[in-house]
Amino acid sequence: MPYDSHKDLPESVQNVLPPHAQDIYLAAFNNAWDEYKDPDDRRGKQGREEVSHKVAWAAVKQSFHKNDDGMWVKSS
Repeated sequence: MPYDSHKDLPESVQNVLPPHAQDIYLAAFNNAWDEYKDPDDRRGKQGREEVSHKVAWAAVKQSFHKNDDGMWVKSS
């Protein structure tokens, strides 16, 4: 279930990530969704959606981090 826009992302993503981080999440999720369609390409018994969400969060964490107030901000 690839996402078409920010409004299609899970609320847990929309409510915590700034717009640019949502762009990263959306692109990474959609790419992982395509890349890991074959179960043999995934570790263990993880589902395609689970893997795609993990990849998306990992991509966000390369450019953003939570500050002391718990807000996601661009890393320096």
